[in-house]
Amino acid sequence: MIPDTRSQLRKTMGFWDVLLFNIATVLGPRWIAAAGHNGASSISLWGIAAVFFFVPGALVINELSSRFPEEGGLYVWAKEAFGDFHGFVAGWTYWIYTFFYFPGLLLASASMAAYIFGPSGEALAGDRAFQLWISMGLLTVAVGMNIIGLHIGKWLQNAGGIGTYAPLLILLVVAAVVAFHHGHGFSSATHFTARAMLPAWNWSTVNFWSQIAFAFTGLELVSAMSEEVRDPRRTLPRAVFGAGAMICFIYIAGTFAVLALQPAAAINPQSGVFSAITVGSMALKLGFLGILAAVVVTIGNAGGVGSTVAGIARVPFVVGVDRYLPAAFGKIHPKWKTPWVAILVQGVISAAILLASQISQTVMAAYQFLVDAAVILYFIPFLYMFAAVIKLSNRRDRARNPHAVLVPGGRAGVWICGGLGFLVVLIGIAVSLVPPGESTNKVGFELQLLVGTVVSILLGLILYWRGACTKTA
Repeated sequence: MIPDTRSQLRKTMGFWDVLLFNIATVLGPRWIAAAGHNGASSISLWGIAAVFFFVPGALVINELSSRFPEEGGLYVWAKEAFGDFHGFVAGWTYWIYTFFYFPGLLLASASMAAYIFGPSGEALAGDRAFQLWISMGLLTVAVGMNIIGLHIGKWLQNAGGIGTYAPLLILLVVAAVVAFHHGHGFSSATHFTARAMLPAWNWSTVNFWSQIAFAFTGLELVSAMSEEVRDPRRTLPRAVFGAGAMICFIYIAGTFAVLALQPAAAINPQSGVFSAITVGSMALKLGFLGILAAVVVTIGNAGGVGSTVAGIARVPFVVGVDRYLPAAFGKIHPKWKTPWVAILVQGVISAAILLASQISQTVMAAYQFLVDAAVILYFIPFLYMFAAVIKLSNRRDRARNPHAVLVPGGRAGVWICGGLGFLVVLIGIAVSLVPPGESTNKVGFELQLLVGTVVSILLGLILYWRGACTKTA
């Protein structure tokens, strides 16, 4: 029998650690850049996603994490509601999405890091060799620090939360000062009208809609580390609400700022935030601000990778403890007390996909494929999460649990939050399959996504049946 090694994990994370972890995990300057590239209509999409997805999702996550504060998070919730098989499917897809997510995040991070070299860095932002080397470096640092332990790795996550938020505050200040400095003579690069800010319902931008919802995900990730959080029932809900408010504000305000400094067509969907900061800081003759922001966000992106590595790796670790993955995944490092095998495997496979994505692809084509593949795989466990909160609301222990932070409104509130979240996720998966407007080979794009998704899930099912047979043998 494989021993349950979860009790060996160290409780190292307090409220501020979890708050900054959430910011590092959820908030992404690249999503503001993508929103800017999509145009002023993104502003209303942020509001729609916040009301119909982000807020219901936060309420659902708070209820489930306070009712079931166990290592594994979303995997545990699906398992409690629907049994071992569905728990495995949720946990497997939640883990393997990172194989596509990390390369996409790393490529965007490398593009942003190019602005450390000032205006001349814009050429490097599209250089494949530069992006590859920087991406590999960030991944190595994140994996290494999290293998050593959360007591070390959490400082990278904390720096990630600060380093992600601070450049966006610089963006807001630069845009405001440019407007004030030019007085009545200031002309915004974008004409903001009520009509322009309404959603643009056309096929050339429909692929972007799923990215708006995806940009609001990640609050559930720290729940996978519940047994490493001090007083998780109290800490997790407070950190979710605090981080959620900060993230909603900066996404909307940041999109306004980017579009005020640059027209949508000129905004790079990976590094547009830093291009806008560079434009604004040059107008103010303070070019060093763009360089400073790029330095800080490079640290922030390393923290974002680190936080995702730290949280996601706990899922295959718990599945390994449950014996549905090879037993090695459930091992704890004898010195550092971390699930080092799960973290290392995650890093190696992500590096391999990062390399493979560069073959016969332009930088932007590779990036877009990685984003859409990550969205589809990631949203599958979210379907389970929103369905699970509805199913588990029938259990008698819900009302009797004094530590639970319940969705307000009783059973009706649960159905509204769970139903809204489920519907938004379904729509997000569907529109991810629609090729972006810039795609030249739309059929090939869809086939690549479908085959990649199906093969990834089938591989997991093979491992599940292998593990199930081993358990019954």
